Amino acid sequence: MGDTHSDTNERAASKRMGFVAPALLAGFLVLVVAVGVLCLVEYRSLPDNVGRVLTAEEQADVIAENSSLTDYVFLSPNADFPREEPITRITVHHMAGDLSLEELGNRFANRDRRASSHYAIDSAGNVALYVEEKNRAWTSSNRDNDERAVTIEVANDQVGGDWHVSDAAFDKLVELIVDICERNGITEFTYTGDDNGTLTTHNMFNDQTICPGPYLSGRLGELANAVNSRL
Repeated sequence: MGDTHSDTNERAASKRMGFVAPALLAGFLVLVVAVGVLCLVEYRSLPDNVGRVLTAEEQADVIAENSSLTDYVFLSPNADFPREEPITRITVHHMAGDLSLEELGNRFANRDRRASSHYAIDSAGNVALYVEEKNRAWTSSNRDNDERAVTIEVANDQVGGDWHVSDAAFDKLVELIVDICERNGITEFTYTGDDNGTLTTHNMFNDQTICPGPYLSGRLGELANAVNSRL
């Protein structure tokens, strides 16, 4: 009797496993298909000028809708299209490196990095556009700020230490911010040291970063004054 009972249990367990294994496999396949569909939908929802080299005419069209100071365009897929709030702030970041505009653009083109900025300025004072102003870049570790801000990465001509920024980059930063303010109706550029001002920084929203670095942080009041003198 013991052997018969054991055989019956084993057959029942085997039968149950026969049902469970296909069910698990089917569930896994459904999950894979769902993820694939979501990825496909996400890629299809991107504007057709994102994530590829643009023709000269296409670049001119993009620049016409953004800052005329732009020298280089490579639009990142890491953004929300479009932003949900009007532009009322500008957020300054540093690259934590002396990257070329092309190098930074390649990093922002990587979907896995989940990061981007609207503009960047290299150490020579050249300007790149990675996300159009009408869209939300993923820059500040804070969705609410990024919805309202145009974000700018600035190259460091000194890596480490105070993370120094070249005079050419700082001067272009002033010029670019003036241009952004004028086109978006920002009549006063204020630095309050917190997120109540028009000028915000990455470390206001993430206490794990020193961005924009000691050098730029020490010149934020000067930056605001320089911009206001031109508005």
